[in-house]
Amino acid sequence: MEKKPRFIVPVDDDLELRLLEEADATALFQLVESSRGYLREWLPWVDYETSIEDSWSFVKRSVQSYLDNEGFNLGIHYQGRLAGVIGFHTVNWPNRQVEIGYWLGADFQGHGVMTRACRTMVDYAFRKLQLNRVTILCATGNRRSRAIPERLHFTQEGVLRDGEWLYAGGNIVGSVVLCLVFVWLGSLAAMTINQLKGA
Repeated sequence: MEKKPRFIVPVDDDLELRLLEEADATALFQLVESSRGYLREWLPWVDYETSIEDSWSFVKRSVQSYLDNEGFNLGIHYQGRLAGVIGFHTVNWPNRQVEIGYWLGADFQGHGVMTRACRTMVDYAFRKLQLNRVTILCATGNRRSRAIPERLHFTQEGVLRDGEWLYAGGNIVGSVVLCLVFVWLGSLAAMTINQLKGA
């Protein structure tokens, strides 16, 4: 794999976001494997991740995207363990926009991990990258995933009909479009980490 700079985004004492590296492939696959049934309900890529080699290929693509300045995927490390992934899908630099995608292993739910990680990524998008619009898409029935941008004051802009194919049940479902424009710094400036942990 091509040599790359180490990229870390700290969150708090329990949590940090790190660029996925080749050495993460085994832990990443084990996390997917241990949460496969849980993740499969809402994520259509899970059945394509069937080996450590698949995870390694994902890491390699993610690193290349980072090197090409197109976006990146970060491992979510909670109390020293890989807990999930969060990332910027391809950044639309001309229009200063990006979409955030994320998933968290089943054993790490209920600790405010994803809310804190997502808040940090939004802050990074606005402060560091000087973007103007951040979007998150969630399946209409995925209440847990949708609750995260809602806690962070995203606004629902609409629903994409038949936006996602979910093989759990063989259904095509709608995707809720939630967006935050550059009001972030004012709207959540007073929100503390303890409040986010309790959210």
